[in-house]
Amino acid sequence: MIYKEFQNIKVSGLGMGNMRLPAVEPGVPGSPIDYVKAHEIIDNALANGINYFDTAYVYTGSEECLGACMTKHDRDSFYLASKFHIGSNPDYEAVFAESLRRLQTDHIDFYLLHCLLDNNIDTYLESGAIPYFEQKKEEGKITYLGFSSHASTDVLRRYADARKWDFAQIQLNYYDWVYGTAKEEYEILTERNIPIVVMEPVRGGRLSSLTPEAEAVLKAAHPDWSISSWALRFVKSLPNVKVILSGMSSMEQITDNLNTFSVEDGLNEEDMAILMKACELFRSSMVVPCTGCRYCTEGCPVQINIPEYLKVYNAYKVNGQHELNAAKNIESEGTPADCIGCGACEAACPQSIKIPDLMAEMAELLK
Repeated sequence: MIYKEFQNIKVSGLGMGNMRLPAVEPGVPGSPIDYVKAHEIIDNALANGINYFDTAYVYTGSEECLGACMTKHDRDSFYLASKFHIGSNPDYEAVFAESLRRLQTDHIDFYLLHCLLDNNIDTYLESGAIPYFEQKKEEGKITYLGFSSHASTDVLRRYADARKWDFAQIQLNYYDWVYGTAKEEYEILTERNIPIVVMEPVRGGRLSSLTPEAEAVLKAAHPDWSISSWALRFVKSLPNVKVILSGMSSMEQITDNLNTFSVEDGLNEEDMAILMKACELFRSSMVVPCTGCRYCTEGCPVQINIPEYLKVYNAYKVNGQHELNAAKNIESEGTPADCIGCGACEAACPQSIKIPDLMAEMAELLK
């Protein structure tokens, strides 16, 4: 495992994201976390040198599962990261106390203001949350204070300049580097000497399975590299990145990722050119940039399983009409035809996807 210097500690280059832990009934919305399988993965990660474990108050069951597992291990052997989401519960004192209880710890090493967006910056800045968490930091309840952002670059600058942050977490991957704002976000934080933790390095799994044409380009160059490892190696090449989070939900994923992080190297110039060629090929079929975060589903009045319908929509765009048959198997109370176009989903989407328009299109396609 490679490690990066962070202030007076060393953090593992690979961190474990705990939003997508294995479920008792895989693929069934609301299914509880399978503690046995999840703890096997977490234990394996820790045994192989991963010392950064990321969760959040709003990840259903995640803090409890992680906390229960970590009671078996020396508290000084790992770092916990969790987050306060003001839209989920604005009572930051209660949220922080509950996170400590769930995680079964007396302090959280890396604490973040969660999912900062253009439409919630003033709410966060005026809420009193930042002074409160600064107080908790003085008391030793928080070691490092940061934020995670899905905001525009202009708003990211405002967040970055609001105080002297210990670190920041952003979505960064090669696709968003070329076609999104990830490069500019990286530069904004680097210019301010704010260390970076990366989320979505494989874009919620979208960069783990490309189109056949794009994958062929990568496999021809390095047959022994997994498609996911290309994405991780790209982010490894950026010097201001301290931790790269991966939401590992199987032993196979963790084994592959550990192999990628066993050496320092990222991508050389030739490899980078190859990856950019594959990215361009993939772009032609990447229609909806949904990462499956599920923020859109929380406020849906008709309870549509939006990410699953968008997954079918993307497959339809790439492979044709037959892919629409998969919509029949989606576990969802509402369907695209039930969408009332209220816009709650679009307002909550970190990717700013025009979800109501797509639901209307899907409703027509599924008639």
